[in-house]
Amino acid sequence: MSRLGKMPSWQRLFVLSGMLACSISGSLYLLGHEFHIQRTTLGTHSILAAHGVAAILATLALGSVLPFHLKAGIKSKKKWISGFSQLSFLAILLISGVLLYYGPEEIRDRVVSTHWMVGLIFFAIFLLHGLRKIQYSSP
Repeated sequence: MSRLGKMPSWQRLFVLSGMLACSISGSLYLLGHEFHIQRTTLGTHSILAAHGVAAILATLALGSVLPFHLKAGIKSKKKWISGFSQLSFLAILLISGVLLYYGPEEIRDRVVSTHWMVGLIFFAIFLLHGLRKIQYSSP
């Protein structure tokens, strides 16, 4: 690795694929289930199941990044806001995802709202974090 914190190609592809698949499948389910846009297509259990599988992949991708990319980001003192925001939002998404599956029924509606709002914010920050990286690597 020539740059501090630069991920190998396989890892970058894994992180991008996992996070994008999770964010896109979650957004599709949100449109179908919560906003009733193409509900019979987007609000189905198969879209929700795809989101669950993508969430597992995204969690594995996060685990592959934490030891080196995070440490390098701390040392470089660049993009701390977007990096730590992503980490915080991902923690909230993981916890709320578990609560949606295993949590008590009384808090479900609040957890659903929290999960999709934080998910949309995470997706925006993830894209900005990646785009800023592209801008920095350009001559």
